[in-house]
Amino acid sequence: MFSKPSNQPQETPPAPRLDPIAPTPLSPGVQAKKGPSVIAADMTLEGNVTGGGELQIDGAIKGDVRAERVTIGETGQVDGGVFAEAVEVRGKVIGSITAKQVRLHGACHVDGDISHEQLAMEIGAFFQGRSLRLKRPATVTPPASPPKASSPPPPAEDDAKMLPGISKAPA
Repeated sequence: MFSKPSNQPQETPPAPRLDPIAPTPLSPGVQAKKGPSVIAADMTLEGNVTGGGELQIDGAIKGDVRAERVTIGETGQVDGGVFAEAVEVRGKVIGSITAKQVRLHGACHVDGDISHEQLAMEIGAFFQGRSLRLKRPATVTPPASPPKASSPPPPAEDDAKMLPGISKAPA
């Protein structure tokens, strides 16, 4: 049942080599889930920030921010405009916000105009500025044909002199 180990080393199969630079293969049709980009609480950026995905701001940005979705955390601050599809503010924004959906949480501070389609504010949120509702572009419809005139056009000035009972008012 028990045997004495032999003095000869046993061969172990080589471990597969992992290349840290090569991407890991995914199943066909499966895309990697992309997380938000994060500006940490100890970071301060000066200049405009632009991206196509989600951005979590816990630090400070001095400049405009453009992304698909922007979340400003409790320690986050933006001194500039914020432009996105959706914006959530828990921290501070000094500047305008332009988004389809804007949510101001209870401890936030916004000093600037908000252009939006939907705006939600929790109790305790500070907002100083104008709330400007964005209008969705109207669907283009062909113009209706002008109605046919059934009555004759109003008389011209010279015609008024010839018609009895119509007098021209002094100017």
